[in-house]
Amino acid sequence: MAGCRGSVCCCCRWCCCCGERESRTPEELTILGETQEEEDEILPRKDYESLDYDRCINDPYLEVLETMDNKKGRRYEAVKWMVVFAIGVCTGLVGLFVDFSVRLFTQLKFGVVQTSVEECSQKGCLALSLLELLGFNLTFVFLASLLVLIEPVAAGSGIPEIKCYLNGVKVPGIVRLRTLLCKVFGVLFSVSGGLFVGKEGPMIHSGAVVGAGLPQFQSISLRKIQFNFPYFRSDRDKRDFVSAGAAAGVAAAFGAPIGGTLFSLEEGSSFWNQGLTWKVLFCSMSATFTLNFFRSGIQFGSWGSFQLPGLLNFGEFKCSDSDKKCHLWTAMDLGFFVVMGVIGGLLGATFNCLNKRLAKYRMRNVHPKPKLVRVLESLLVSLVTTVVVFVASMVLGECRQMSSTSQTGNGSFQLQVTSEDVNSTIKAFFCPNDTYNDMATLFFNSQESAILQLFHQDGTFSPVTLALFFILYFLLACWTFGTSVPSGLFVPSLLCGAAFGRLVANVLKSYIGLGHLYSGTFALIGAAAFLGGVVRMTISLTVILIESTNEITYGLPIMVTLMVAKWTGDLFNKGIYDVHIGLRGVPLLEWETDVEMDKLRASDIMEPNLTYVYPHTRIQSLVSILRTTVHHAFPVVTENRGNEKEFMKGNQLISNNIKFKKSSILTRAGEQRKRGQSMKSYPSSELRNVCDEHVASEEPAEKEDLLQQMLERRYTPYPNLYPDQSPSEDWTMEERFRPLTFHGLVLRSQLVTLLVRGVCYSESQSSASQPRLSYAEMAEDYPRYPDIHDLDLTLLNPRMIVDVTPYMNPSPFTVSPNTHVSQVFNLFRTMGLRHLPVVNAVGEIVGIITRHNLTNEFLQARLRQHYQTL
Repeated sequence: MAGCRGSVCCCCRWCCCCGERESRTPEELTILGETQEEEDEILPRKDYESLDYDRCINDPYLEVLETMDNKKGRRYEAVKWMVVFAIGVCTGLVGLFVDFSVRLFTQLKFGVVQTSVEECSQKGCLALSLLELLGFNLTFVFLASLLVLIEPVAAGSGIPEIKCYLNGVKVPGIVRLRTLLCKVFGVLFSVSGGLFVGKEGPMIHSGAVVGAGLPQFQSISLRKIQFNFPYFRSDRDKRDFVSAGAAAGVAAAFGAPIGGTLFSLEEGSSFWNQGLTWKVLFCSMSATFTLNFFRSGIQFGSWGSFQLPGLLNFGEFKCSDSDKKCHLWTAMDLGFFVVMGVIGGLLGATFNCLNKRLAKYRMRNVHPKPKLVRVLESLLVSLVTTVVVFVASMVLGECRQMSSTSQTGNGSFQLQVTSEDVNSTIKAFFCPNDTYNDMATLFFNSQESAILQLFHQDGTFSPVTLALFFILYFLLACWTFGTSVPSGLFVPSLLCGAAFGRLVANVLKSYIGLGHLYSGTFALIGAAAFLGGVVRMTISLTVILIESTNEITYGLPIMVTLMVAKWTGDLFNKGIYDVHIGLRGVPLLEWETDVEMDKLRASDIMEPNLTYVYPHTRIQSLVSILRTTVHHAFPVVTENRGNEKEFMKGNQLISNNIKFKKSSILTRAGEQRKRGQSMKSYPSSELRNVCDEHVASEEPAEKEDLLQQMLERRYTPYPNLYPDQSPSEDWTMEERFRPLTFHGLVLRSQLVTLLVRGVCYSESQSSASQPRLSYAEMAEDYPRYPDIHDLDLTLLNPRMIVDVTPYMNPSPFTVSPNTHVSQVFNLFRTMGLRHLPVVNAVGEIVGIITRHNLTNEFLQARLRQHYQTL
């Protein structure tokens, strides 16, 4: 591999790299500012924060609970149901607008170009037709790229970002109104521009943005439009509505409300309950029937008939009445479906590997350059795609005989489109009467029409045409996904897989003699196999495809195919969405940890270097803490002077019950002094250094002096930090790890709000004289609280004192230092936590665990350290 250098050895086939380098853990490399080789995996970044899904049970919240009765509770629940219904309706209307606009632009483009081709085929001016097609496509793609420049988060499908959000990660700008507008208009331009992208993936993102913004009744993009809506002012409610919006997006895209609900559950949401399930399903139903009502009325003129449930309709699969031996599928076909699942998994793994390489290349060579380069790349992709489509349709196609049923459309096909639409999707470029150009029929149509042709067209497609179409479409779709345009991957994967499945059916019919096979079934199974191999979804994708086909008998073959495709693909790499999440460095939490991670305890993964506040702290200390740290929560503690002497002697262990030999202490102490000069922080292992008095060893004099100094300094009185001083990087290790009694957790946003509103009291007064803020006042600035660096605090007296106890959470979830990692992980992910304090048996906080301490990369590094200490 060209990008691998030095002692790094690479496996080019599946992007595997191994290297011999200095043995530093990933978090040490991150802290030291060192980067790994270009071809190594990207580590989770520290600038992603978790959502506050856990409730803060402080005094203002308790005051709200005191005023709450059954009547107000029912009113709150009724408002939530109405908001969920509104989210579904709005998502359906967004899908209607996208579908109508794409149809309008696509019909205009293909109508003009097809007329030109028919005229120029006789006059010999096909180059003019190609220029017309290029003019349409390049204009549309250019507009889509410009919208992404306005809001870069609108690029791609948005599913990786929404998956992260449902997992509990706050991705900046992902649910803003400007993102929604750029995504909606961008995707209709990119699809109309002939790129091999779909509009179904962006529909999921659009629904999530609607779910996040609609309950707030305000937007940062429209600052002047605000309503006094007192409900749903927390990350907890917002995340539930995002789950409902994402499910509504799936339901509107595929007409699959149950599949949308399962998608929201399977692909991210860590916290789930029965009430949320009902609301999400109701939202999905609302989106499906809203879109169905308007599409059926506009397209067929029969309002209330509900004939078009989603943006992508597969139609009803049904054998011809004249073929008595035809069956949709038989038990013998399951063997072929399993083989197709294996091939689909391999093709999906290859697609993901190639796309990952392209994404890394873009990150290194395209994204650092001026934004105009991204637009030029999108235009280059559009140019190549347009030329390939035009040339392949004119040169590589074969003239195939048109069957009688294909001219009028079989009965199942007529349920979805009229006979006029069927005839319009068959292209007869350069072919005589009663024949059609099979390549042009696939390339010179919208992707949805091409899928329907492969699923339901009784006329045959040449195996050579299908193979060429699959190869060209595979490569161009892989190149397109990741460019700076809004783009979905569902429809391109379905079309690519349908061509593969139809190719298998043609081979089995022509060369093996299995004439009873129904080609549409194999096209559907091929689409499921390839899509499953790319995205690695199982439960939700099975239900989505069953609902889209409206044929429950396909449940078993679809499920078997998707399972086999996922298992095969997982042997080589992750799904495409997980690949792009990893490239962004998002600290995503999987469903569970590996079994071997239970060798670690909470004390092995926690962050012991704490920055904390006292219950009563001066303003100057709070401002100093907020301006010198980036933490989003701070433990509220008091010094435990009673345990100080015992702690310094090592008789009472604050961190855990593991003891190290004296030689281990000296070695780690020397390493600590070396690392402290560059990082000004202390590793978690230093907290575990407790002298074993029963083991003696001889060490060099320099290390003995260092140990003696450390032990002597333990008896030095602590500086008086209450409440005049704030924690400092200049503290010694003993000052950092003093015994601290844990009282609660206070958020950065809460401290900033207290400072902004001047909530404090003077030394000559009692803390009871401090002003009290209500729950509504504390949440007024949600979700964008002021930045401490942007505030003018000159009017505040720095000697004033802030009592944080009424606003802290006195009862957050906590774990013991000896808790196994699997228990810590399950508690953190299931309850949607942001911070998890580690508290010992006597109520002293010894560390804190965040999302970054539970990522797979961090746990693997800690496990390697664990093996080294054995």
